[in-house]
Formats: sequence, structure tokens, C-alpha cells
Amino acid sequence: MTLLKPALTFSFILALGFTAQADNVVMPAQASQAPAPASLPSKGQTMAEVARHFGEPQQKHAAVGGDAPTHPPITRWDYAAFSVFFEHSHVVDAVVPGRPPEIYHAEQLQQAASK
Repeated sequence: MTLLKPALTFSFILALGFTAQADNVVMPAQASQAPAPASLPSKGQTMAEVARHFGEPQQKHAAVGGDAPTHPPITRWDYAAFSVFFEHSHVVDAVVPGRPPEIYHAEQLQQAASK
């Protein structure tokens, strides 16, 4: 009986070490984010259409890429509540910083394999 007590204590401590694992997920505070715009530029719109509908951006960034046909030039325009990305002169995406896109089919998500 005296050997059983230290063995059980050791097993209990060992089991605690394996069950006390968790991942921390930190989400940005909602209060610090700008409100989402009512609409965003649509994929395929031209730079002229975006400027006509949303006005001039607060900042236009120089194009990056364009050094090869497989690396087209990508330009970013920043507005107060969103950014627009162009490939050549057409919209490829518009995003609201700090707001990840909605996740569809969440039930199909799987936990990443641990290292």
C-alpha cells in the first residue's frame, strides 16, 4: 500500500501535465475598428470606376510586381475604412483591415496538426 500512494501521486501529476494544454486566440478589440462601409468595390471594376464611385483614396501605393507575366503589377489604394487591391487597372479584392472575411462551412474546419 505504501508503494501505491507515491505511484498514484506521480501518475496524477503526470496526467495533469498532458491535459493542461491550450491555444490562445487573441481577437482585435471591436471598439477600435472603423465601422464597415456599406459597400466595397466589386472585383473587376476599373480604377476609374472605383474613383468615380468612392472618390479619391487617402493614399495610393506604388505598384509592386510586374517583373514577369506570372507576377502582374499589384496596386493598393487606401480609403478611410477599406483598402482596394488592383491587378493592372482592375479590382482583385477589397478588404476592411482588422475584419477577417466571414467563414463559410465552419463545421468543415479542422484543428492544425501540432508540431
